[in-house]
Amino acid sequence: MRIEDIMTREVITAGFDDDLKQVRDLFTKYRFRHLPVVDDEGRLAGIISDRDMLANISPFAGTINERTVDANSLRRKAHQIMTRNPMTIEPREKAERAVLLMLHQRISSLPVVDGKSRVLGIVTMRDLMRWLLNRANIDPNRDAA
Repeated sequence: MRIEDIMTREVITAGFDDDLKQVRDLFTKYRFRHLPVVDDEGRLAGIISDRDMLANISPFAGTINERTVDANSLRRKAHQIMTRNPMTIEPREKAERAVLLMLHQRISSLPVVDGKSRVLGIVTMRDLMRWLLNRANIDPNRDAA
């Protein structure tokens, strides 16, 4: 099976200069763990993980204990914390390649890009688990109990 058959197609992205408040709001609203960052032409520039967010936003931002330095953490820009030149995969590649890349590179998502580095989708560990269950003829929607 190819990546295009298992990838998540509706990908939310952040802009290069979006501030971390905007990025945090996207993570909160959509409840994902990886956010591709694109340039003005829609080309992949980097990726931000939920762990990147935890490491770069003060836990006191937006709370009663907020100080100026805490509030300022939300003003940083996506390009300041993103991982640049992330590992990617093309839609026609085999799903097994994604598994190997993610395992060997110790990453949990791969942006799917075209020949011009435009984001077409994303493959996550969840997508690959669903694919593996389908290969084993197990309904991924069935109850685990």
